[in-house]
Amino acid sequence: MHTYEVLVDVKEYSETATNHSRCGTTRYEIDAESTKLADGIARSQARSDHPQGVEYDVRVTRLLR
Repeated sequence: MHTYEVLVDVKEYSETATNHSRCGTTRYEIDAESTKLADGIARSQARSDHPQGVEYDVRVTRLLR
């Protein structure tokens, strides 16, 4: 088991009737056996944290431990 730093860029729309969007990056420390698993866990966590998100760009950036 390793700990990975994962950054997720999230694009959210405030209302469906407008084209105003908000973009931000969330950082996670994910414990997983591989980068592929860390990617999936971070994506799932970002969807939970940002339910209005329409785009999720996941980047496993480095191995922490």
